[in-house]
Amino acid sequence: MDNNPENKDKYFERKKDDAMKVCKKIFSLLLFFAFSISAWGQNGNKTTQMEDTMRSNGRIYVVVAVMLTILTGLILYMVRLDRKISKLEKETK
Repeated sequence: MDNNPENKDKYFERKKDDAMKVCKKIFSLLLFFAFSISAWGQNGNKTTQMEDTMRSNGRIYVVVAVMLTILTGLILYMVRLDRKISKLEKETK
């Protein structure tokens, strides 16, 4: 490995453009899945026994709440991690 101090900052530098491209790709993928799942789920008036049971007991709202909680936690974790990385980058410069 080359221990040239001139090139040291080059290896630790993170480009914001690449992060935005990744975020756009992830958002596009999630949007695609949202549309495809909603189209796939429209199977007419057919309902399954599990759907009827969960709706009658009110458990479907628990499932949705848990899913939203997990998704919110992941998004907050990613934002927090990005801020920490940005802070470390500023300190190393």
